[in-house]
Amino acid sequence: MRLLDLRDLLFMFFGGLAIFLFGIKFMGDGLQKTAGDKLRDVLDKFTSNPVMGVLAGLIITILLQTSTGTTVLAIGLVNAGFMTLRQSIGVIMGANIGTTVTAFIIGLKISDYALPIIAIGTFLIFFIKNKKANNIGQVFFGFGALFYGLNLMGDGLRPLRELEVFAELTVSMSANPLLGVLIGTIFTISVQSSSAAIGLLQQLFAQGAMDLDAALPVLFGDNIGTTITAVLAALGASIAAKRAALTHVIFNVVGTIIVLLIVGPYIRLIAYLQDAWSLNPEMTIAVAHGIFNFSNVLIQLPFIGVLAFIVVKLIPGNETVIEYKAQHLDPVLIQQSSSIALGQAKKETLRMAELSEKGLIETFQFVKTGQKRHAELTYQFEDAINNLDRKITDYLVKISSNSLSANDSAEHSKLMDTVRDIERVGDHMENIIELAEYQITNKVKVSGLAIEDLEEMFNLTIDTLKQSIRALENNDLGEARAVVLKEEKIDKMERQLRKKHILRLNEGKCEASAGIIFVDMISNLERIGDHALNIAEAVIGEE
Repeated sequence: MRLLDLRDLLFMFFGGLAIFLFGIKFMGDGLQKTAGDKLRDVLDKFTSNPVMGVLAGLIITILLQTSTGTTVLAIGLVNAGFMTLRQSIGVIMGANIGTTVTAFIIGLKISDYALPIIAIGTFLIFFIKNKKANNIGQVFFGFGALFYGLNLMGDGLRPLRELEVFAELTVSMSANPLLGVLIGTIFTISVQSSSAAIGLLQQLFAQGAMDLDAALPVLFGDNIGTTITAVLAALGASIAAKRAALTHVIFNVVGTIIVLLIVGPYIRLIAYLQDAWSLNPEMTIAVAHGIFNFSNVLIQLPFIGVLAFIVVKLIPGNETVIEYKAQHLDPVLIQQSSSIALGQAKKETLRMAELSEKGLIETFQFVKTGQKRHAELTYQFEDAINNLDRKITDYLVKISSNSLSANDSAEHSKLMDTVRDIERVGDHMENIIELAEYQITNKVKVSGLAIEDLEEMFNLTIDTLKQSIRALENNDLGEARAVVLKEEKIDKMERQLRKKHILRLNEGKCEASAGIIFVDMISNLERIGDHALNIAEAVIGEE
């Protein structure tokens, strides 16, 4: 092969691969926007049993155009207490079926119309001033780019079939399926996309560069390689994330082992279907992929409990599960007794308050250590607080439609105000996390003295919030009055720390950008103190 031919091959292959990967990502983003941001709700509602979990995983993967995206979404929901590990296994299985859709799309041979499809997408994005039309345009553009990238890859790979070295490698893979599995796994890990790896395999098979005996083991390897992205996503994450990622690996490895035991008959079945259904080469690979993944799900679905048991044994430990769902809000009680219903609303409000306290502690840990898991947990606590805010407020609004006694009316008003204050605490936690993330990303150095001051103010604010929650729980006037005094200390501390920081800036001990972050952080802590005071004053007012 001449040097010029090699250069063209490399340019067309890597350029085509890049356009293909961009097309899949762009199309997935467009589909997600078009469908609306309801994906988590779909997974939450439709994973009541493993079969429904498989269906939900399949639908979400088709919308996202990435099985990894679905797996990561499922991991997040397990971590949030929205979904059990067993339910997430069903979703991961569904994602494995959903990911075969891209291969079937490629098998339809729409590649001749790639450029007109890109043109339609561009027109909708740039010339139609409508957000929905822009999102649909994004889907079209990504769809066209996917096929255009495939065309370039195919043209680049055409000379490979004439290379003796490649022919010998193909013969080796035909004789030794494990070599094909290894090559498929390595390539998928390299490009971080099973769709791209299978798209490449479809092109090689279509160009006649490899036969079915060599192509199918590579296909099985692609399925193992795709689990690596989830494994990387779970590194340094929670135990739940690690368990879900390990489930994905075990599921795909077991499936590959099963099919390798019957690889001869399986290859003959696909060859028979190719002739019987007059399949083109790309569609042949898509059918082989679809049958493999669908059969794997059918075989392993009854053993979800066993899979869950194995991963819990392999990754032991207690998981931090944040329970998003309301636990005490029984709608039946609203009609039966407003007083009892208010009591339940108070229990849920206290649970919400405890989440804000835990979230503030995680915020402090992130500011102090910079460890990502603390930031992730804070965002999850904030998300849970927002969810409970909506649920409790709706519940209280329904209670207010009943005739309430003077005491119940006062309690109702107190709870409405308290829920709003707790929700605002969550917002300030998120603000502080974003400031700390900005500091880390932009390598802004905050002086040791500023960190010590922050630590002092964090400790006082956390203590004040805890005491306001205790005052609310026990209607304790003494605790509530102590909160009032502590909040005055927070206000005074904020003023003192501002002055100290201005002195540090003047003396050149701290950067100007660090000063902005520091002042914003103590300002957010002071506002959290205000909301703790509001909770305490509601108790004092009632007394």
